[in-house]
Amino acid sequence: MTLAVIPARGGSKRIPRKNIKPFCDKPMIGYAIEAALNSELFENVIVSTDDEEIKEIAIQFGAKVPFMRPPELSDDFAPTVPVIAHAIQHCDSFGYSVGEVCCIYPSVPFISISDLKIALDRLRVGDVEFVFPVAQYPSPIQRALLRSADATIQPFFRENVSKRTQDLEPSYFDVGQFYWGKGKSWQRELNLHLHSAAIEIPEWRAIDIDTSADWDRAELLFSAITERIQS
Repeated sequence: MTLAVIPARGGSKRIPRKNIKPFCDKPMIGYAIEAALNSELFENVIVSTDDEEIKEIAIQFGAKVPFMRPPELSDDFAPTVPVIAHAIQHCDSFGYSVGEVCCIYPSVPFISISDLKIALDRLRVGDVEFVFPVAQYPSPIQRALLRSADATIQPFFRENVSKRTQDLEPSYFDVGQFYWGKGKSWQRELNLHLHSAAIEIPEWRAIDIDTSADWDRAELLFSAITERIQS
């Protein structure tokens, strides 16, 4: 069985109630649930939450919430992997035969069903435990600068000061949208970045929404894209 797990706790700090706050007139978590359901990749789409309001909204959008997440996995320091392992353990106890599992974060309005499918195909090649999307850094990290308290600048990597940017190897960052993994790999709580392959997505779809400014910028971009598609 392929399983989607959307981890959505209620206690977000930087943007209160972030996971169900209206984003372009829809609760944010609705985008993740709809993408999972519309992809037709999953036999079950569940939301792991500690919050009753999130549970109600998730069910309204068609997800299942067969258990509530315990407090020890719901604070600011709870890592993703144990949360997904906990969800798989519960699904096993329900009699599900869990195979491939995709963790989809709840704040991903720019998620692409095509990316979900491409990443699953890559996972099924069989040589890695996880697959997730990355985007290329807009500037070479080898030329990164350190700004001191007195505003003076020093390079992090002095050996690259004289190198041309086009001669430096491209670098990538985890965009934090979703992670496909083998069920047993999640249960073994393997490190995602040490046992993975990646698919590349365009930088404009790699939107991290952590602050109110991020939120406003993401809504403007999403609205512009939607208007263009509909016109």
